[in-house]
Amino acid sequence: MSSFPIERSHNGNLKCPEALGSVAEKKEFDFSKALDRPRALNIERQRSCDERSMVELSIGYSPRHLVTKSELTSRLADHVDHLHSPLLKSGINTPRSPTWDPHPLTSEAWEALRRSLVYFRGQPVGTIAALDNSDEKLNYDQVFVRDFVPSALAFLMHGEPDIVKNFILKTLRLQSWEKKIDRFHLAEGVMPASFKVFHDPVRNHETLIADFGESAIGRVAPVDSGFWWIILLRAYTKSTGDSSLAEQPECQKGMRLILSLCLSEGFDTFPTLLCADGCCMIDRRMGVYGYPIEIQALFFMALRCALQLLKQDAEGKEFMERIVKRLHALSYHMRSHFWLDLKQLNDVYRFKTEEYSHTAVNKFNVIPDSLPDWVFDFMPQHGGYFVGNVSPARMDFRWFCLGNCVAILSCMATPEQSTAIMDLIESRWEELIGEMPVKVCYPALESHEWRIITGCDPKNTRWSYHNGGSWPVLVWLLAAASIKTGRPQIARRALHIAESKLLKDNWPEYYDGTSGRYIGKQARKFQTWSIAGYLAARMMLDDPSHLGLVALEEDKQLKPLLKRSNSWTL
Repeated sequence: MSSFPIERSHNGNLKCPEALGSVAEKKEFDFSKALDRPRALNIERQRSCDERSMVELSIGYSPRHLVTKSELTSRLADHVDHLHSPLLKSGINTPRSPTWDPHPLTSEAWEALRRSLVYFRGQPVGTIAALDNSDEKLNYDQVFVRDFVPSALAFLMHGEPDIVKNFILKTLRLQSWEKKIDRFHLAEGVMPASFKVFHDPVRNHETLIADFGESAIGRVAPVDSGFWWIILLRAYTKSTGDSSLAEQPECQKGMRLILSLCLSEGFDTFPTLLCADGCCMIDRRMGVYGYPIEIQALFFMALRCALQLLKQDAEGKEFMERIVKRLHALSYHMRSHFWLDLKQLNDVYRFKTEEYSHTAVNKFNVIPDSLPDWVFDFMPQHGGYFVGNVSPARMDFRWFCLGNCVAILSCMATPEQSTAIMDLIESRWEELIGEMPVKVCYPALESHEWRIITGCDPKNTRWSYHNGGSWPVLVWLLAAASIKTGRPQIARRALHIAESKLLKDNWPEYYDGTSGRYIGKQARKFQTWSIAGYLAARMMLDDPSHLGLVALEEDKQLKPLLKRSNSWTL
């Protein structure tokens, strides 16, 4: 086990300045006005890759004609990446004046979020995972990369980008340190899962200590940390209009190191990333090894964000070309093989097996008898989703919230598929939202299946924690996906449910039960990303122009031609 110190001089303790709420509940929002809002900052920026379009980088795929319903729901998405949040730079303790009367819960949430701030060298560098001191701390006293994302978005929307910049630079510095687990050295581009500030009162010094997986349960490196870092760097650039941070040589190198890890060639025959179990938000054994939807969706989004952030120098252009090729292959693969709706379910049900030819329909040799009974009732007449995993002879039919929402935000999902995902959520409201949004996955593993897949994990019992638990943090992703598809009423309804319980329950980490009725049996209270997830969702609903921080517009060149290669036609 190793640690990676950075020495610095002493600073103060965690602070809790007064906070004002900056958002409020509105009944309806005129999306046309949001698209016409002027930008608040007039800063010259290099044209983004979205503006250049991938036509210049180019592999040409002709766009398919979209049905009328999808055209309507994608109009907002066509412009969302150009939305600019009306922010002014401010110090960490200077909240922006509210545009509307704040919801009563927001001031409580802001106060709790500010209590979670972690300081290093007198500067805020992140938020602690949880402030619940009732149990053993384990690693809840650390700043997690994935956990900080909703906090960062809340601060960016509130006009306080400095903490986000500090976090980006500190984690970038940690990336460069040697990473060793036992006698094995990790790749240079791996980002830490978390870090903490260690204070030495004798020497009056503080040290940053990072965890790259060598202290994690199961000793798994975080695949998602690097992707979230790139996504957050784009959000910072979009929010401030300042591209100077992303253009720093250190940030450009950090991105290239992350991309080198994902774009390296190996034995894979698929464009997806092969991962170990527990390498993402679901960080325990839950059968998500292989090609989990969460990692593939984050990979897709990080690649698209990197296209906007990389400089067009010699190294940057080389990576851009590699990214574009991978995006075309990845978008086709995910949209074709991971997508499940009523028609596709019926096709899988009728699959023939042992097909040996280039014209095989059942390309992964999925056995129809492996279809679980629940999926036939779960699938609505109108709706669909990206399944949890696809690999040889294996298809994980579970629904995962994070992967499907990120698929919408990144446009990995087509407009039709995005609409279908939201249709599914509305049709299966009791199962996926219930009494607390949102189920991390559905359904839960039970009985023999639970024993085999989780290894009898006592924390991931049925309908608890990662095994079908309800996680309030996911409401920000649901809100963003709802706004992007032009259906904010879905998020508004879910947020109303969350607001009725979160404060009185002291912001739990997760809820248990088939409908999310009970506070999780091992859930921490005052979980920071539950607080921040609520704030980010509320602020996006109150001002949808914030959506541009986390949503990308559709790139017409990524629409694949759904036909076989000419090389296999007679």
